[in-house]
Amino acid sequence: MQKISVCLLPYSMPDSNTTDFTNPSTFLLLGIPGLEAAHVWISIPFFAMYAIAVLGNFTILFIVKSEPSLHGPMYYFLCMLAVTDLVLSTSILPKTLSIFWFNSGEIDFNACLTQLYFIYCFSWMESGIFVAMAFDRYVAICNPLRYSTILTNPVVAKIGLAVVLRGGMLILPYPLLARRWPYCKTNIIPHSYCEHIAVVKLACADIRISSYYSLSVGFFFFGLDVFFNIMSYIQILRAILSLPTKDTQLKTFGTCSSHLCVILAFYIPTLFSALMHRFGHNVPLHLHILIANMYLLVPPMLNPIIYGVRTKQIRDRLLRLITHKGA
Repeated sequence: MQKISVCLLPYSMPDSNTTDFTNPSTFLLLGIPGLEAAHVWISIPFFAMYAIAVLGNFTILFIVKSEPSLHGPMYYFLCMLAVTDLVLSTSILPKTLSIFWFNSGEIDFNACLTQLYFIYCFSWMESGIFVAMAFDRYVAICNPLRYSTILTNPVVAKIGLAVVLRGGMLILPYPLLARRWPYCKTNIIPHSYCEHIAVVKLACADIRISSYYSLSVGFFFFGLDVFFNIMSYIQILRAILSLPTKDTQLKTFGTCSSHLCVILAFYIPTLFSALMHRFGHNVPLHLHILIANMYLLVPPMLNPIIYGVRTKQIRDRLLRLITHKGA
């Protein structure tokens, strides 16, 4: 994976003897360079994570749809998260597994930019959904009597639309700028998917605008989302600690523990990956790429497990479904 510091390379003119890739028809993804011999073995946990993510998130969607008592704001946001996780993991895994299993690294130029867009767009949507879910928990705990009047279905729909538009508009410049650059170096991407900087680094042009934009979006909006989540939970903890008994405090905290677990599972690996890019100059490339895959694949797998185990309504409905089919 490309380090952030590499994004600020000076303008480099194309060599006259270099093959012209100004309009490349395909790129070649290498998978995990340095671990080619282990690709088949690495594919086993990757496939398992993908299968669990698909099965778990479809189960969440089915349970919420089939159980009228779960037709509320918290579970609508959970369904948005499940759809986002399905799209995010499906944007990466099928192509990555085809590289591991069939050495099929070729990817059409437009398909590469589309994959790039979907990965980053839905990652930002996921972050936005976590902020919306934090707001939902804040209203439920700090203003329980007004919960149904504040988070009405139209309000939930508007929040969902705002999350989608924010993710879509913020990331749109990524592929648009990448499409503008002339490519005259190589069409080989040392990665398992079309990571933004790994793609634009192949351009024979001054890519600082792409680098600066991605850095500013990452630092500003990532920081903003983390800030809103932290502020929500400060208010939530204040409200919980003001409750009269310890049992009431624990029961109330249990209503937001699932959300707290999933945002930690999302933001901690993301932050760790960003720090690795910035300061891990001596870290091998294959480790960068493995971590880049993990922080995109682990949350979609963990989210339905966490909500399925820790949310009583979903757990009970799932148990009823299993026992009914077993009978």
